[in-house]
Amino acid sequence: MPALQFQLLSTDINSKARAGKITTDHGEILTPIFMPVGTAGSVKAVTQQQLKEINAQIILGNTYHLYLRPGLDVLEQAGGLHKFNGWDKPILTDSGGYQVFSLAGTRKISEEGVMFQSHIDGSKHLFTPEKVMDIQRSIGADIIMAFDECPPYPSEYAYAEKSMHLTHRWLDRCFEQFNATSNKYGYAQNLFPIVQGSTFADLRKQSCEFASSKNATGNAIGGLSVGEPDDMLYEMCELCCDNLPKEKPRYLMGVGTPWNILECIALGIDMFDCVMPTRNGRNAMLFTSKGVINIDNKKWEKDFSPIDDGIDSVISNYYSKSYLRHLMKSKEILGLTIASVHNLAFYLHLVAEARKHILQGDFLSWKNEQVDILKTRL
Repeated sequence: MPALQFQLLSTDINSKARAGKITTDHGEILTPIFMPVGTAGSVKAVTQQQLKEINAQIILGNTYHLYLRPGLDVLEQAGGLHKFNGWDKPILTDSGGYQVFSLAGTRKISEEGVMFQSHIDGSKHLFTPEKVMDIQRSIGADIIMAFDECPPYPSEYAYAEKSMHLTHRWLDRCFEQFNATSNKYGYAQNLFPIVQGSTFADLRKQSCEFASSKNATGNAIGGLSVGEPDDMLYEMCELCCDNLPKEKPRYLMGVGTPWNILECIALGIDMFDCVMPTRNGRNAMLFTSKGVINIDNKKWEKDFSPIDDGIDSVISNYYSKSYLRHLMKSKEILGLTIASVHNLAFYLHLVAEARKHILQGDFLSWKNEQVDILKTRL
């Protein structure tokens, strides 16, 4: 059964931006790509049909949440997450490491793994690297992530180093278990290592070298976008891109704003995910081709122009700012859907445009112009 394939089609001559193609058993992904986050098997307030209409090519599921609810029995009987939620394109699952990191008050980290309490009923659970591999096999994602420890920002050097070595030992165990088990539902599953090391260049470089030694089908960069300033994010991102294999896709976890994404594409990142488009959308913040809008503001009350006529999206072109503001003010559920779908459509439009400009050879000048526009508060 063929594993994930990555074809590097073009590299921008003035930056490190790349255009490529990932092939999985559930279809192709044109990179750079943004992956909508479907934590509990659904992207909040957005249907799978809507995701296809805005050209989503791959979505995320969350190991921690899906393990707790609906649980592995339900997912296995359904035939995996693809069959359960009706999404027939690629799926990536994160390992639950970040959720466990965010449960700081109710978790205990040891060499064996992480003991944590369920946010649903308070029951205790142990995630080990081996168990997390088995859980992700059962969920059935095309790309599964290694179990890692995500250190907070800021971290002391000693803590970041200790944490990185723990992540590396866990990575060895992840690969042992992954290689000792088989694909569950008749298609190839792929394990990506996660690079850690906080904001320390020497640790990041070490971690990149360790991850690269696994010769996986792709590599991820974790532990960024956890509170560090943007310039530090870019510095670590560039260092990692320079030290990870060029012939494998690079996935930057949990990033970020539209301008973060463009800057990191310029540094050599291929894959992104973030809850920001949907979460901010539900809180009245819209990202548009002309800048950032707070749709709650009174200035939009009688603005009957489309939400965003600068992108090719049925929802963004169809509904007016005035109407969306009215829905949000009235706490109508439809408002959450329109805002979420629009923001995702914008993110997917942005990475598709980035890809187009990389292939055309004028990415850097386009990116520099876009970053200024995208940061504008309207």
